Amino acid sequence: MPNLKSIRDRIQSVKNTKKITEAMRLVAAAKVRRAQEQVLATRPFADALAQVLYNLQSRLAFGDVNLPLFEQRDVKSVALLVVSGDRGLCGGYNANAIRRGEQRMKELQSQGINVQLVVVGRKASQYFGRRDTNIAANYTNLNQIPTAAEAAQIADAIVALFVSGSVDRVELVYTRFLSLISSQPVIQTLFPLTPQGLEVKDDEIFRLVTRGGKFQVEREKVGSEVSSFPQDMIFEQDPVQILDALLPLYNTNQLLRALQESAASELAARMTAMSNASDNAGQLIRSLTQSYNRARQAAITQELLEVVAGANAL
Repeated sequence: MPNLKSIRDRIQSVKNTKKITEAMRLVAAAKVRRAQEQVLATRPFADALAQVLYNLQSRLAFGDVNLPLFEQRDVKSVALLVVSGDRGLCGGYNANAIRRGEQRMKELQSQGINVQLVVVGRKASQYFGRRDTNIAANYTNLNQIPTAAEAAQIADAIVALFVSGSVDRVELVYTRFLSLISSQPVIQTLFPLTPQGLEVKDDEIFRLVTRGGKFQVEREKVGSEVSSFPQDMIFEQDPVQILDALLPLYNTNQLLRALQESAASELAARMTAMSNASDNAGQLIRSLTQSYNRARQAAITQELLEVVAGANAL
């Protein structure tokens, strides 16, 4: 009987754990939807900004533009911005992002380049903080759904590092959202900007949908049709001044979208991890139930044998 009680207690414990993992999966799914809505809400501004920059680019010879963010230097120091999460229980999301950032840092250091880290997320901050690394700034306890204010704060910090000459290049390591079961850490050069970096490219946005009672992700191509300004349009200000004023918005928008991709990747990884945990809990409950039934049947059989043996003895 003690064996039966221990099995019952374990079954109940696994059931409680399954309730928690299922709740966490549903919460992550709701937050992925919120991230999707935020991407769609910020797109009109991003499209309008891309249109203005595209038309300014067509009016200017970027080789003659003398702006700090376009300054090309001999690379002796690089700021590496690594984006991770504040929480765990999301599969390999944090480990993959940190591993990619550490790998890139070692590549740069092997070339004799000094590396300064700018870390987003408590997991990366804890990891690199325990090692002999130069952390210029770290940002933790951000909203799970990134905001423009948070992106602007981080963008201002890395712009200051580049403009002041503390670093000669700024690189971003973030996790690109591919699907609910797939994401990929990638590296993007933020500064110095190049004319190619301002070109309008085909983009994608993700949509979380429900089909047959299961979550799925659809990626939608966003067209790159940009209407041109009239050729006789006269700017009240020098186009270079307009470009200088718009570049901070462009940088913030680029960083915000990277943070959104990373947040969606983290939430999708958490959804998958909690879904797998719930499935494993269900399998364990079935296995324990079978063991309980076998043990119970064996106990009943033993009692019957004892009763029969006692009756025969009489």
